[in-house]
Amino acid sequence: MPIEKTAICPMHSVMQALGGKWKFAILYSLRDGAPKRFTILQREIVGITARMLIKELKSLEEHQLISRKAYPTVPPAVEYKLTAYGKTIVPLVNDLDVWGRKHAARMGKKGKS
Repeated sequence: MPIEKTAICPMHSVMQALGGKWKFAILYSLRDGAPKRFTILQREIVGITARMLIKELKSLEEHQLISRKAYPTVPPAVEYKLTAYGKTIVPLVNDLDVWGRKHAARMGKKGKS
């Protein structure tokens, strides 16, 4: 059965909120519940550019999965953390982590790639 763009489909909603290369990596980084600064997220998510991290953080914030807190300092400090709603996805992120490790081992790869 084809999925139409106008159809109300749970998977379409999931893909809007979580689709893309980096969103799960961001959620994985924030899953422990501790707030993290932008620079820490950028350091932990290998390969992401600052521009892409900003874009993905804004999208996750629009979907109410993360919150952003700016501090009036020079230079400005910004922290991100999971919202209460965002914490509901942590079990899924953890399950995907387990599956990803098993898949990497099955495919003959090492580490958390």
